[in-house]
Amino acid sequence: MTHITPSFNPKYAHLIETAASQTYSELGLYLQEHLIKIWINDYKTQCNRLTDIGSMYNGSFEYIYDDCESLLRKGVINDDSIESRMLAVTGTSSPKISKRDDYRLKGWLGKTETIFGKEWDKGHFIAHSIGGAIDSIEINVFPQKRALNRGWSEEGKIFRKMETYCFENPDTYCFTRPIYSDQSSRPSFLEFGILKHDKTLWTETFNNH
Repeated sequence: MTHITPSFNPKYAHLIETAASQTYSELGLYLQEHLIKIWINDYKTQCNRLTDIGSMYNGSFEYIYDDCESLLRKGVINDDSIESRMLAVTGTSSPKISKRDDYRLKGWLGKTETIFGKEWDKGHFIAHSIGGAIDSIEINVFPQKRALNRGWSEEGKIFRKMETYCFENPDTYCFTRPIYSDQSSRPSFLEFGILKHDKTLWTETFNNH
């Protein structure tokens, strides 16, 4: 797979300009519909693999994924080093104060440091605090740099600031888009986007390798 240098996608600005007269909620729905099409097209162009794109809803978020395991089962591909993975998660923040479902997180794959190493956490594409979950939806979990996930690094502080914005402003349209440099399920970068309530789009791309 070709290495990608992340940058702000000019297509995002065009979408905002096209639908600027819509209400905030209408603009969020418009972005969700059109960004998914852009992401799927870009992913298929860049990933250098056969794909089986699917989606599912959990709460207020739509999870778009590439289920290559289905292709393995069907015998369409025979390379078991190619992993199923998330393509994007998009929706509106739904802050909650319920207890995290960490009992599922701890059981996912095994002990974190043994499986991934000391620099890694089991992160969420969408944080539990803004509507993400693990229970029955382990596809929301991925290997994430610990310093980024816990807000220890400069990038991590920005990452946490964005999550806090979504928590403090319910029904904020937001998305996470992992960017891959190989065929694994571990993203090299994470693009996090928020439609602020003044209808400006705040996006950041975070290093995860």
